Amino acid sequence: MAFYHGSAHSLLQHRIMLPACVKQSRAFSGNARDFSKVYRVPVTRMPEDNVATHERLSVSSSEPVTKGWSLPRQQHSPASWVERWLPAEARPYAMLARLHKPDAIWLYAWPCIWSIAIAVNKGELPDMKMLALFGLGSVVLRGAACTVNDLLDRYIDKKVERTKSRPLASGALTPAQGFYFLVFQVLLWLGFLLQLNNRSLIVGSSWLVLFFSYPLMKRLTDWPQAFLGFTVSHGVLLGSAAIKESLDYTVLLPMYFAVICWALVYDTIYAHQDRKDDLKAGVKSTAITFGDNTKYWLSGFGAACISSLAFTGYNAHLAWPYYPFLAAAAGHLQWQVSTVNLSDKSDCNRKFVSNKWFGALVFGGILCGILA
Repeated sequence: MAFYHGSAHSLLQHRIMLPACVKQSRAFSGNARDFSKVYRVPVTRMPEDNVATHERLSVSSSEPVTKGWSLPRQQHSPASWVERWLPAEARPYAMLARLHKPDAIWLYAWPCIWSIAIAVNKGELPDMKMLALFGLGSVVLRGAACTVNDLLDRYIDKKVERTKSRPLASGALTPAQGFYFLVFQVLLWLGFLLQLNNRSLIVGSSWLVLFFSYPLMKRLTDWPQAFLGFTVSHGVLLGSAAIKESLDYTVLLPMYFAVICWALVYDTIYAHQDRKDDLKAGVKSTAITFGDNTKYWLSGFGAACISSLAFTGYNAHLAWPYYPFLAAAAGHLQWQVSTVNLSDKSDCNRKFVSNKWFGALVFGGILCGILA
């Protein structure tokens, strides 16, 4: 009663504010376009509390709820092509194959592309159709490797902040759905191998075994990143086998070792994103093994990588333009190691993703060394 005995000004304020509250409620229960019209600000600037309110009220609206899975706002940009172009039912499968993070596909593709380029005759360009075919194969293989990893690590992923929203860890997909999707990916990979020669079919099939074994290594050894390097470098053999009937091991083995050292650099940096969570979950990694000496270890592996690539160029009789490109690649690797903030997850991810340019520099050097 005291409120109604106040001044006329207070009563007028009350009457004005009431319709505003009604308008706000309608905006929240409407779509994003209604909200932006009322407040005249982009939807992406909506405060977190308002977002939660909007989502709760939307569920109670008369529109049916889609049984799909949307990208977690805190980790993935709303502009991701997966969210913009794929139907809701397909998004968790795309996320399981990491199609929303295509940069890492290059780390699978570059060892294959290097060996394809270095296997051609001097003065000739590599087969563009073969490069494109291996590019598509890398997308399939990387997706299958991520699916296996998430199937085996779904209980561990729940304990790690960065991975707890993955489709299998969050429950967006069941293990059975993940397994059927894996079978589909393996069939695609075998279809890719059937486009190559018989030697490539054997090498490519054995490559799957290595990728399927990798997730177990973080439980068995303090050096799972070394096993990953051993696995990724298998692409060196596959790319060359697709071009030549016989493998030149004087060229391929130094390149194989270089890829192992390169993987130890970039995947140790990547593993530092989860170092604290891995310690709690009991997961092993070189980020934990190296500890405060990580940059010293990475400098050593980086030097070994560049030295092995120089030895590769020497044995392959590449012309002098190869070496300036290799020097630029060495500078890029040194920049990563010296500037990375291992305590900053976002910086670790940026340095990890930048390795696609390291691979591009080496590839450019091989092309120029062959054509010169």
